[in-house]
Amino acid sequence: MGEYELHSFILACDFRVDDTAAMWEWLTKHRQGLSDIGAHHVVLYESIWEPRRVLVTIGIRHPQSIRDVLRSPAIFEWFNISGAADIPPIFGGEVVEKIDLHSGSPERPPGDVVLGVMTSVEDVAALMVKVHDGLDRFQRGGVRQVWVYRALDDGHEVLILQQLADEASARQWIEHPDAAAEWMTIAGLGPYPSRFVGRLTHLMTVDQQG
Repeated sequence: MGEYELHSFILACDFRVDDTAAMWEWLTKHRQGLSDIGAHHVVLYESIWEPRRVLVTIGIRHPQSIRDVLRSPAIFEWFNISGAADIPPIFGGEVVEKIDLHSGSPERPPGDVVLGVMTSVEDVAALMVKVHDGLDRFQRGGVRQVWVYRALDDGHEVLILQQLADEASARQWIEHPDAAAEWMTIAGLGPYPSRFVGRLTHLMTVDQQG
């Protein structure tokens, strides 16, 4: 999460693929198309507990680009190449806040784990107050970064990405979350996927060739 500039807007999708390598190759071949719709980074996380499950995030420069992507025929081709049986829900949102709790090297140390949750909360502003009140406890629990995004089409829907020190920390955080991390206890309810736990495996800077 620390290798690339903070997204202003994001597209995110949590789904299962037949062949991660083939999907990533397709995305790299469509670099120009991604650039044309305002994408600047594409990041692929692979689940460490669930085979074939991935979380893809695309950093977008402006909100109109999100609408362009969702209307584009290429989105159907992408999921077809991925082997997805159906078009999964796609989160399109804007950043609320990025909180960095890691005081060490700015470089991402090997083994860092990303925990992603898409869900709905009562009040995003109230949630962020709770988060800030609990940051010392988050840090003691192994949380290094917290990124919060709010959906453009729903003021209650959020995507929260947390970077943790290692797999053991992630498991402990899932089993014993802080009360301020209310999204941990409601993850997977309703239309939302269960918690995603994975590692970054691919990163593309869209405007850099090669």
